[in-house]
Amino acid sequence: MAKGSVRKKGRKWYYRFYIEDESGRQVQKEFAGTESKSETEALLRKAMEDYEAKRFVGKAENITVGEMLDLWIEEDLKPSSLSNGTVMAYTAAVKKIKKYPIGSRRLKTVTADHLQAFIDFMSYGGTNPDGTASPPMSKGYMLQFSAVLQGAFRFAVFPKRLITFNPMQYVRLRGRKKEADIFCGEEAEAVSRPTITHGQYLKLTGYLKDRKNPALLPVQIAYYTGLRIGEVCGLTWQDINLDEQYLTVRRSMRYNGTRHKTEIGTTKRSKVRTVDFCDTLAEILRAAKVEQHKNRFKYGELYHLNYYTAVKEKDRSYYEVYSLPRTAEVPEGYKELSFVCVRPDGMFESAGAVGQVCQKARKQVEGLEDFHFHMLRHTYTSNLLSGGAKPTDVQELLGHSDVNTTMSIYAHATKEAKRTSARLLDKVVGGA
Repeated sequence: MAKGSVRKKGRKWYYRFYIEDESGRQVQKEFAGTESKSETEALLRKAMEDYEAKRFVGKAENITVGEMLDLWIEEDLKPSSLSNGTVMAYTAAVKKIKKYPIGSRRLKTVTADHLQAFIDFMSYGGTNPDGTASPPMSKGYMLQFSAVLQGAFRFAVFPKRLITFNPMQYVRLRGRKKEADIFCGEEAEAVSRPTITHGQYLKLTGYLKDRKNPALLPVQIAYYTGLRIGEVCGLTWQDINLDEQYLTVRRSMRYNGTRHKTEIGTTKRSKVRTVDFCDTLAEILRAAKVEQHKNRFKYGELYHLNYYTAVKEKDRSYYEVYSLPRTAEVPEGYKELSFVCVRPDGMFESAGAVGQVCQKARKQVEGLEDFHFHMLRHTYTSNLLSGGAKPTDVQELLGHSDVNTTMSIYAHATKEAKRTSARLLDKVVGGA
């Protein structure tokens, strides 16, 4: 057991004890206590116990939680094997955490109670320091924030040795409880994800056609395939087989807000999948291909070609996307990509641009006040399940990890199917 003592300097007590340095020598370390001798002796006992258990003394000094999170991103998160999409999401979560008081708190003063209070605030909602309301976060976001804090505080203990224990190990996610009114006379409401009708889809596409907006093709592809916005924008003509009417989802396009670059990377689950499509979409795609060939001649030297280039940072590869006029000198290392979703001048249509157009449409098209691009994915799935498609087939088309995810999210689409199934009993019992 390490030997220690306390002493008074001015009005304050200090505690000190011997530890082993890197060379194995016994050196004395001194730390500030309080104005109370008994409190300082308690701090000494706790420090010596921590040292005996961990064999190191925390050296957080004046570093804040926010500074520790930045350190974690650079030294632990970026060099990890996590996907670029996950790294980007975790980095965004850190940026948000740093806006709250917990981000400016000194690391060495943080307790499990502080972290639990922050997690509860994010989970249940409340009032921000500036007086604005903070709505409750979804379970998915809460799991993300928890993962960030768990990983960062574990990193602060080891290998950084900034603190001697991880206070996040005592923090729990406490979900919001839903109250059920058992005396309500209203019918049970099915849990659902928002979808649009075919009529609303025609209104949306009509609005985009009238304005010759390049977001039209991404919307059409998503409606007939259920692809995510980044997957649609990441499609190339090499991914599409028009003869056999299927496409291969290999990559996703996203804007990396940390690096301020448009990038292509893996899909959400880093899996390649094949999606068959109908005759209607086949005709749409054939027409789009012809139109793009015409535009090459129409725009001539002003027509753009699209490229990607690999950039290495901290053993992590990023694939940045660029558009260049066809007459421009192509930098070394740039490789051409023939994106399906492009503007009339050939420049790629980004996921961000498509999302902005959808936000504008919801304000200008009657009946689409709540519309967002991901509703096209919900609608695609709802149409398939309501039409009698097998849940396992829909799961494969969507790229979900298991069929339970598909059915739990889109259970509302099986309302008619459940009613039909219940009536099968009449046939089983023979009407007895």
